[in-house]
Amino acid sequence: MIGRIPVLDIRPLVDCGRRPAKAVVGETFEVTATVFREGHDAVAANVVLRDPSGRSGPWTPMRELAPGTDRWGAEVTPASEGRWTYTVEAWSDPIATWRHTAGIKIPAGIDTELVLAEGAELFERAATGVPKKKNRAVVLATADALRDETRSPSARHAAANEPEVTALLDRYPLREMVSAARPVALQVERQRALFGSWYEFFPRSEGAEVDPLGIKPPKSGTFRTAADRLPAVAAMGFDVVYLPPIHPIGSAFRKGPNNSLTPGPHDVGSPWAIGSPEGGHDAIHPDLGTIEDFDFFVERARELRMEIALDFALQCSPDHPWVAKHPEWFTHRADGSIAYAENPPKKYQDIYPIAFDADFTGLVAETERVLRYWMDHGVRIFRVDNPHTKPVVFWEKVIGDINRTDPDVIFLAEAFTRPAMMHTLGQIGFQQSYTYFTWRNTKDELTEYLTELSGEAADYMRPNFFVNTPDILHAYLQHGGRSAFEVRAVLAATLVPSWGVYAGFELCEAVPVREGSEEYLDSEKYELRPRDWAAAEAAGRSLSPLVTALNRLRRRHPALQQLRNLRFHPVDNDAVLAFSKRSGDDVVLVVVNLDPHHTHEATVSLNMPELGLAWHESFPVRDELTGETYHWGRDNYVRLEPGQGPAPAHILSLRPTPATGGSPT
Repeated sequence: MIGRIPVLDIRPLVDCGRRPAKAVVGETFEVTATVFREGHDAVAANVVLRDPSGRSGPWTPMRELAPGTDRWGAEVTPASEGRWTYTVEAWSDPIATWRHTAGIKIPAGIDTELVLAEGAELFERAATGVPKKKNRAVVLATADALRDETRSPSARHAAANEPEVTALLDRYPLREMVSAARPVALQVERQRALFGSWYEFFPRSEGAEVDPLGIKPPKSGTFRTAADRLPAVAAMGFDVVYLPPIHPIGSAFRKGPNNSLTPGPHDVGSPWAIGSPEGGHDAIHPDLGTIEDFDFFVERARELRMEIALDFALQCSPDHPWVAKHPEWFTHRADGSIAYAENPPKKYQDIYPIAFDADFTGLVAETERVLRYWMDHGVRIFRVDNPHTKPVVFWEKVIGDINRTDPDVIFLAEAFTRPAMMHTLGQIGFQQSYTYFTWRNTKDELTEYLTELSGEAADYMRPNFFVNTPDILHAYLQHGGRSAFEVRAVLAATLVPSWGVYAGFELCEAVPVREGSEEYLDSEKYELRPRDWAAAEAAGRSLSPLVTALNRLRRRHPALQQLRNLRFHPVDNDAVLAFSKRSGDDVVLVVVNLDPHHTHEATVSLNMPELGLAWHESFPVRDELTGETYHWGRDNYVRLEPGQGPAPAHILSLRPTPATGGSPT
């Protein structure tokens, strides 16, 4: 039944409460609800946050978000990992009702003594719920003052509105008809589930030797040579090193350079064609080394304060041991052959997808066994390849089982697919999700999409903005030059808490296999691609200084480590995007020229309350990319020129001060 004081439409609420909302340790989010009652008496509400043991701290008072809307809200912050709950309580507030009535009747001389007497009784009742004798005495003294007929009615009334007693009763209110809604589940995970900077590279390319004439067979890099790249990645400020599949690669239907069907005898194949007679998902490609070499690589990353994320691609090459051992795990065509992967017109003859319905239980058990094998070797993050091509219930089972025993393990959904699937994968357990960021490049596209991601979707779906991947080189990067890379890096690093780059981004690699394609020419998916990082740095061709600065800012500013705090600000130029993030006193304002080819001028009109400022205030700002300082106010002129400075953008930290009365510049 509905409570005596109705509490409706609680948010966040995921799948009508059937699944928990999500947060990370220390993340502040707002709980809202519709609260009302019959008649004109005042109501109030609060949120009770309970930790995994069922303990609750002091409840958090809610405020009406806009007068007359009956919509109430309060911000709460869970302090530890685990399954929490939050409950909205609504109640009749007789003190507030009395204050309203007394404020009308006493000045008008209506029922004055009766109103004062009723107030005295209420304050006496309220005193019983106030801890500490001295505080109760303050409230009881107020009751006495209301009865003191030697004083004027206005003076007696004023005693009930003294700041000290008002503050006490705000903290320890007299609550009647308390109505608690059903508790809502909240899954609180470690901070890396929300915030982190990812770097993707192929270990086989690091330290690889390739004969430019193609006479000598190429020599693959190893985990030992790849470990030599880790200090440079750490120096750029990355938290997570993501590796494509590291397993043996099949030889049947192996792909050649640029996804050709005619490989040469020395072509290395795609790491996503997993499995050979040397092993499957729980084996390491012998060219990369041994499991001891992998352990060395993981430990070296840990020493540099980075985690390893491993690609988990639930698919097989025709040579995978599963094909012979478990033929029921695959789809067989009318001619008896096993169906390979297709995304017409694309064909992936070197990959067999899994069929889940013949032996669902067996596949769950084997998947969890493989995941736990790598977990035992230090992997606590998995980037899951194409999860949208597998049953949702499968991932719900697997992730639920893994997180039940190891709640720190994080799963990232690589699902560029329909919105319903992407959102559902987030709801059923995936801690992070790839998104459509790559294909959102205009001001309208970015504003609309980020408003969605930072709104109700943030209750269960955490975006990770990769600026490029081995599969995706967007036309914006192909044709935008260095400035396009700078713009996308600034956007990805500041719009959301998690972002990532695939190696080569910092070198502005931008040549497609052909016009109109998003595939790289000489894609690293199919061949070794050693890069001369030192030469690029020495020649000033690398974007690593900008990437380093962005990651440093992200660690320095708590506001950039949150998602729900994103706010956009009006700009009178469609090529310029402005947005801010605020966490307590930390406020960051970002202004970006989205056009990589042309200089743009604009006026940025700030929504000052979103920055924690009054409309009339002016304040100093510091550009965190250049070190320059400015004085800003409500309306501000900007000029952003591609090719000048670290990026065609301002990343401004605010230091609010009282208004000086001068004109903002």
